Amino acid sequence: MLWTAFLLGFLGSFHCVGMCGPIALAVGGANKNKFLGNKILYHIGRSITYSLLGLLVGSIGFSMALAGVQQGISIGMGVLIFMLAFTLRKSEKFLAVPIFSGFIKWIKKTLSTYLKSGKTSAYFGTGMINGLLPCGMVYMALVAALGLQNPWLGALYMFFFGIGTVPLLLALMISGNLISLAKRERIQSAIPYLGALIGIMFIFRGLGLGLGGFSPDLELFNYGSEQVEITMCR
Repeated sequence: MLWTAFLLGFLGSFHCVGMCGPIALAVGGANKNKFLGNKILYHIGRSITYSLLGLLVGSIGFSMALAGVQQGISIGMGVLIFMLAFTLRKSEKFLAVPIFSGFIKWIKKTLSTYLKSGKTSAYFGTGMINGLLPCGMVYMALVAALGLQNPWLGALYMFFFGIGTVPLLLALMISGNLISLAKRERIQSAIPYLGALIGIMFIFRGLGLGLGGFSPDLELFNYGSEQVEITMCR
């Protein structure tokens, strides 16, 4: 499943370049000796934030699995990923509701502060805060991380997702050239199909058809629960 995270991140970078592009271009600083290093720190910070989010949702998924609904989680998350794949733009409006307005303002204010700072550590912080920006691709990856029902796998999945976004954004940060809208749209057209594939993989995983790693036996979803025979004294 980790290869899907990297591919999702790579294709997602074409979708998110419009939002993250201006921030990516602003990262670097005037010091040419630290220019590339600052940009790498930015990406490390962003990937760490994704990993922490993956750890969180993976822990939630694990807790739900312990409650005995692990199959339902996998199937439900697969259906949700399938739906998100075709509604990316609408999903990004999730945090636009008034209740989250204060959080979004804090993100934008903090990003502005870090970018104006010019300190090396600020570029790392910029990446970490940038990882919290609303993004439909991130939501899709987080749903997949939750569906893995394991905190460490969730963190690893989101880390690979973050790494997948690096090639395009780093190239943009170094060259300063934005990919034309027409080319971005052509590449983005593959995102729904990849999302649908990942969704189907999670659905089959939850069905437990005994097809190895693709759809393991139902017993493999047992998270350590055992039947214990208790002798009752009379």
